[in-house]
Amino acid sequence: MNLRRSSDEIKLVPEMTSGRVPYTPRNHRRILCIFPRYSRSFGTFHHAYPLMGTVRAFMPPQGILLVAAYLPESWEVRLIDENVRPATDADYAWADIVITSGMHIQRPQILEINEIAHRHGKLTALGGPSVSSCPEYYPDVDILHLGELGDATDKMIAYFDEYGSQRPPQQLIFATTARLPLSEFPVPAYQHVRMENYFLGSIQFSSGCPFRCEFCDIPELYGRNPRLKTPQQILKELDTMLASGNPGAVYFVDDNFIGNRRAVMELLPHLIDWQKANGYPLQFACEATLNIAQSPKLLEMMREAYFCTIFCGIETPEPEALHAIHKDQNLSMPILQAVQTLNSYGMEVVSGIIIGFDTDTPQTGDRILEFIRASHIPTLTINLLHALPRTPLWRRLEAEGRLNHDENRESNVEFLMPYEEVVEMWRRTITTAYEPEFLYQRFAYQMEHTYPNRIAVPNSPARLSRENILRGLRIMKNLLWHVGLWGSYRKTFWKLAWPALKKGQIEQVIHVGVVGHHLINFAQECARGDEAASFYAQRLRPKNTTPSSPKPAIKLPVKLR
Repeated sequence: MNLRRSSDEIKLVPEMTSGRVPYTPRNHRRILCIFPRYSRSFGTFHHAYPLMGTVRAFMPPQGILLVAAYLPESWEVRLIDENVRPATDADYAWADIVITSGMHIQRPQILEINEIAHRHGKLTALGGPSVSSCPEYYPDVDILHLGELGDATDKMIAYFDEYGSQRPPQQLIFATTARLPLSEFPVPAYQHVRMENYFLGSIQFSSGCPFRCEFCDIPELYGRNPRLKTPQQILKELDTMLASGNPGAVYFVDDNFIGNRRAVMELLPHLIDWQKANGYPLQFACEATLNIAQSPKLLEMMREAYFCTIFCGIETPEPEALHAIHKDQNLSMPILQAVQTLNSYGMEVVSGIIIGFDTDTPQTGDRILEFIRASHIPTLTINLLHALPRTPLWRRLEAEGRLNHDENRESNVEFLMPYEEVVEMWRRTITTAYEPEFLYQRFAYQMEHTYPNRIAVPNSPARLSRENILRGLRIMKNLLWHVGLWGSYRKTFWKLAWPALKKGQIEQVIHVGVVGHHLINFAQECARGDEAASFYAQRLRPKNTTPSSPKPAIKLPVKLR
């Protein structure tokens, strides 16, 4: 079949006309949807889980939850997130068909799921961003679903109905030629997960990003003109999610929350009204470009909706580097001023930082650390540059002969600086950034200058529920035991925690303690060489994988739409 992809990029396809008629199957099928585990990384926050009781993974897998909801209602569906618990032989034996989905970083686990399913004689199907970008990665999967949710999904479902677990003589490819409009997406099947198992909840409002950063594959996978759900869909999803449990915070996994500012301005009043009507049960977080700081009206509405965290891909404080990677949107105002603006609306900034650009010098690490000190940003994903397939970066490096596929390396990029020097600069930067005293200084700044700028939310039944109170007590007990009593940096912890606790700032101490515990421990593992420098590298480090406790990831959830 036609993959609808040229030699250098994926061709976007149009949307379906509205009014899709759901497929009515003739046969009964059992579908096992498996979301692969992630190998541990910076953004999995796995060191925080022992402090949080029931938490086993970072965020629910939006993509596979959507697929589960899209399947015929009469079919039996079993969904397993292997970041929470592994699929068992009994799960595979139960199923007719095994569906999985994932990103490039999950490729080894996807192949493992496919192999196990085949040992059980099951038909396998794979969708999501990795296979849509690189179908050649998965030659042994029975059915490849390329592209987003749409006509290919309907054809795949019809195939399941007709053939059940019968495997085809050769691989079949279903490629989307018409995408389902986001406004017709079903509510993700939250009934298949327990929200108490997740660090954060997740929700999606839009798809796509108007910018063309050199290292990013989002525009080519999902387009530059953001597609949208309706505000009513978002409210229904929030209600459905809360029916499965309250995670306390929900992350908008949009590629760029302000990709369409007018649409966000239309959504926010609905979120504000929903929060007021429900007693502000959730904090919101999102990912957006840094130029959001130039929209004061939008920021005021986000503050009123109780957005407390915003991830910004700052990447580097060096203007020449931002220009070289086509991220000029970060140069529309001084970066430090933009961060301070977001702080003034009560939003703690989380930043993406990348080391290994062509413009880097031996002084780049020191400049990043100085930026961290000046910006007071506590959490930064300090990451070694890795070229993703089908990105402008990949194509440029491929043309220059600078892609290195040796899996023993920390990155697939041949840097202009000596490789070992770049890796050592990354290691020194991340370990210094998360030295306990330095990290807690930045958190102390946030407690004094950012958190007080948030709205005062009511002590509503939704916030003071028995479940929430018990969860808070459990986390506080674990925090005091593991960090306050036995932690290697306990003196630093108490220097911040004791004055805050006396002021009744319990939620803030929990936030700082839980997040800081992961950051400090992860950095210590980096110093020992136990963690990868590129958080998008495909190789798996078996010594860092605990089968009984699968690890999730910070990066946005899989998007098979």
